[in-house]
Amino acid sequence: MTPKSIAATGTLEEAEESAWADIRARLRAMSPYEFQDLVAALLEAMGYHVAWIAPPGPDRGIDIVAGIDPLGIKDPRIKVQVKHRPDTRTSPDQLRSFMAVLSGKDVGIFVASGGFTRDTETEARTQENRRITLIDLERLVELWIEHYDEVGDAQRLLLPLRPVHYLNTKS
Repeated sequence: MTPKSIAATGTLEEAEESAWADIRARLRAMSPYEFQDLVAALLEAMGYHVAWIAPPGPDRGIDIVAGIDPLGIKDPRIKVQVKHRPDTRTSPDQLRSFMAVLSGKDVGIFVASGGFTRDTETEARTQENRRITLIDLERLVELWIEHYDEVGDAQRLLLPLRPVHYLNTKS
C-alpha cells in the first residue's frame, strides 16, 4: 500500500464513522411517529403494500399492517410493531405481547431503535408457531440504503442520504 492509499483508507473509515454518527443522531431525534413513517416507507420501497399505519395514540400492539398484494387478500399479512426508544433494549415480555396479536398466517416484524436484549433475540429465533423478524437500528439503516432508490421522494426527506464513492484499492 502506498502512503496515499493508507491515508485514503483512514479517511474512509473516519468518513464512515462520522456518517453513521450523523445518521444515528437524525434517527434518535425523530418522533415515534416519524420513525414509524420511515419504517412504512421502507416496506413500500421493498415492494410491500402498506394497508394501515396506526394514528397517534394507543395502537393495540400493531403499528403497521402490510401485505404482498394491493388488496391484502394473499397471505401472509405482515404486522409490524415499531418501538422508538433509542436508549432502551426491547425485552422478551414486549416481544411476547406482540406475538400475542399475530395469527398463524401472519408474519411479525418488530423494529426497535434501541435494539433487543439477548433473551429477546433467543425468544424470536426459537419460535415454532410464529414467524418473527427483529430489526434493530443498524439493520434498518442497511435496508434503507439497500432500497433507497425505490423510496418515494417525499419519504426520502425522513432520512435523506447521499452516496460517497472512493477508489477501491484493495482489489
